[in-house]
Amino acid sequence: MILFFSFNLFFCQTKAKVIKIKDGDTVVVLLGNNHQETLRLAEVDCPENGQAFGKKAKQFTSSQVFGKTVIFYRISKDRYKRTVAKIFYDDKYLSAEIIKAGLGWWYFKASKDFELKNYEIEAKKTKLGLWSDKNAVSPWDFRKTKRNKNKKEVL
Repeated sequence: MILFFSFNLFFCQTKAKVIKIKDGDTVVVLLGNNHQETLRLAEVDCPENGQAFGKKAKQFTSSQVFGKTVIFYRISKDRYKRTVAKIFYDDKYLSAEIIKAGLGWWYFKASKDFELKNYEIEAKKTKLGLWSDKNAVSPWDFRKTKRNKNKKEVL
């Protein structure tokens, strides 16, 4: 079973160059065939662009991977048809680095990686990044509030 899993991961990895950072948890890569693909980072949810720390999360992601060739593993597609992926660079896992820096939440709804949870706990303890704001709002709550506000405006 482990051999099959390792074999499967090896052949599912893809190399690509990061050519655009849309926000803290979404990048665009250029594949070898000159095709672009939008990747939504797995296991992390960053503040939205219009939200506190959204720009800092985007800047952090850019400082880590923009212009670099990365290796990624496709996990699934999200509701916006973006590829959900685990991205690795310089022997680092991008989602973990964002969480360690305090610029994203461990996306526990879609992850069972408790090491990421521990990174989030440590960032909270040290008040790193967004955790310096005692009223930090998770991106999923921010989006929900925004949707509810838009519904009320339509009515």
